[in-house]
Amino acid sequence: MATIKCIGILTSGGDAPGMNAAIRAVTRAAIYNGLQVKGIYRGYKGLVTGEIKEFKSQDVSNIIQLGGTILKTARCKEFTIPEGRKQAYENMQKEGIDALVVIGGDGSLTGARILAQEFDIPCIGLPGTIDNDLYGTDTTIGYDTALNTILEAVDKIRDTATSHERLFFVEVMGRDAGFLALNGAIASGAEAAIIPEISTEVDQLEEFIKNGFRKSKNSSIVLVAESEITGGAMHYAERVKNEYPQYDVRVTILGHVQRGGSPTAHDRILASRLGTAAIEALMEDQRNVMIGIEHDEIVYVPFSKAIKNDKPIKRDLISVLKKLSI
Repeated sequence: MATIKCIGILTSGGDAPGMNAAIRAVTRAAIYNGLQVKGIYRGYKGLVTGEIKEFKSQDVSNIIQLGGTILKTARCKEFTIPEGRKQAYENMQKEGIDALVVIGGDGSLTGARILAQEFDIPCIGLPGTIDNDLYGTDTTIGYDTALNTILEAVDKIRDTATSHERLFFVEVMGRDAGFLALNGAIASGAEAAIIPEISTEVDQLEEFIKNGFRKSKNSSIVLVAESEITGGAMHYAERVKNEYPQYDVRVTILGHVQRGGSPTAHDRILASRLGTAAIEALMEDQRNVMIGIEHDEIVYVPFSKAIKNDKPIKRDLISVLKKLSI
């Protein structure tokens, strides 16, 4: 393999708190190892259009505490076709970029994997998504911050739910993964979490009502993962209105507020460790792997596994929530 002298870095897909900490870590670890760094703006779109700038250490000063991504992110239809990827590769060659570090979720890592296969470029992925749905890593950059945002919101909703003796359905992000809903429910003391992983097994609403959620409480909060499988919070609110009209129901959809905000200490440390490890991986001639963390140790996960394998929800957490919500 040719010696790597210059690395490109981009953020892609949905933004996540801690991406800037990862950009900082990758940039400074690369410079520390004598490598040149180039920031690619607006994800794969910037790679196709050539929106690339050399990064020095000062370019990543005072960004560790910022949410979002200084490199911006965007969807890119051009990158989905061979001609667009060829243009991206030519821009990398023109800029002298020998390897790529991609921060994002499964779609972003899929793009990196295709580019690596087609043009034999070393690519390293960092798991940057609030959904925590990437296989091979215990947690992803942005997940802890999003969880804390949910916690803060649900604590406030609890005050009004109790005052009015209402049943609240709170919809959280996660796409087709229930990590935010389930752990958010445990952390906030919610009565239940409706998640896609078990939607096909049981009628989660019926089970919740059947367990007599009103026996000892004058208000209840249920977290619902946004998903076509669950139908979302509005779907369950409509069901309650039709099937259990005696209950006063309200819905709160937290939406994109979960993506923003200053990253927690956990996400800053995680992003710093993963970003530094990405450069170490390239120095070790690693390629086409996602840097993950398992049992507090850095691991290299092949793109094929990280993207294709579903990350399982911990079943014992469902049991914990059930026991604690009586």
